[in-house]
Amino acid sequence: MALQISATNPEHPALLLELPWHLPLQEWPEEYLVPLPRGISRHVVRYARAGDEVIAVKELARRPALREYELLRDLDRIGIPAVDPLAVVTGRAGTDGEPLESVLITRHLGGSMPYRSMFETTLRPATMHRLMDALAVLLVRLHLAGFAWGDCSLSNTLFRRDAGAYAAYLVDAETGELHPELSPGQRTYDLDLARVNISGELLDLEASGALHPSVDPIEFGTRICARYEGLWRELTRTSVYPAGKYHYIERRIRRLNDLGFDVAEMQIEHASNGDTVTFVPKVVDAGHHQRQLLRLTGLDAEENQARRLLNDLESWMATQDDHTPDGALPGALPGARPEVLAHRWVREVFRPTVRAVPPGLRGAMDQAEIYHELLEHRWYLSERAQHDIGLDTAVEDYIRNILPKARETLRPTTE
Repeated sequence: MALQISATNPEHPALLLELPWHLPLQEWPEEYLVPLPRGISRHVVRYARAGDEVIAVKELARRPALREYELLRDLDRIGIPAVDPLAVVTGRAGTDGEPLESVLITRHLGGSMPYRSMFETTLRPATMHRLMDALAVLLVRLHLAGFAWGDCSLSNTLFRRDAGAYAAYLVDAETGELHPELSPGQRTYDLDLARVNISGELLDLEASGALHPSVDPIEFGTRICARYEGLWRELTRTSVYPAGKYHYIERRIRRLNDLGFDVAEMQIEHASNGDTVTFVPKVVDAGHHQRQLLRLTGLDAEENQARRLLNDLESWMATQDDHTPDGALPGALPGARPEVLAHRWVREVFRPTVRAVPPGLRGAMDQAEIYHELLEHRWYLSERAQHDIGLDTAVEDYIRNILPKARETLRPTTE
């Protein structure tokens, strides 16, 4: 069989052809390799340079190489934190004509580290907790997307430092399966594997003296399961609130944001008797909201501002008579498109609310920040009153009681 390179980018095959595919990976000369820390793997893995990129090359049989390549492409399409697949090379042969194993090529995740490299110096327990939290978040994201990992472990994960916390990325999808939705049994199986694998890896670190003496490997393996279960309940439970208590919905969204998840969409349904409201959030990766807000409304805001504005937009849209909610029955009369409703919200809600704040009182705040401040004030007043006070009332109170104090605080003293 002739050498074949299947790549996601048409420019990659030409760059990859320069690599010594006629040699087993473990025999590649140093001139092709990049000295980066590698984790434990059942396969031979090397880092190499292809043009300006650093790539990870993993040697394995043809069928699992092709399967993992496609799975990683699927995960990339649905926005799951995982290594970026670049190519798969099949039809390799040595100089003696004997066939060699295929290879899977992924892009090196800049700034990431395998867990063993992080334990070269003994990590403090608090740092380990953040590491395990990141892995629990990754597993929850995978399961929400319908991906059964089949081999969740520290060895199959890369970690990247993220402003005092850690972000976890899937690096090995060989045993994974993608489904429309996972059953409770599939999730439990994945979680049991994670507990056993992680406890075993920590026991190995303990035996080598690289684990902090206060850390119990078995307890930590169990702890990640508890963290996972707490996240899963918070992200998937359906909330039923009394009608009119819309600030309860915002409280739930705040908890999800604090857990590191963004709410992209909300399914809000009113009971037939009008007494209750059912709320189901749909979560996405951070960074989604800036792009979404710009696409829908043309407003360019920072990520936290965009998240808050979109939450308000979704709540407002759910109250409109011509809004068609997600999951509408086939044959239902179509409502206004989200883009149409979004521009109506900008015209009828956002702009009038911002303009209600006198320009002389705004200071250096841009429009998105003003609206965010008004929503914060509305939430605070609604929590205190135990009912939704409405935006107009919040604006009046904000102008009368908050802005004058803020300007007084910022006024320079002459003493």
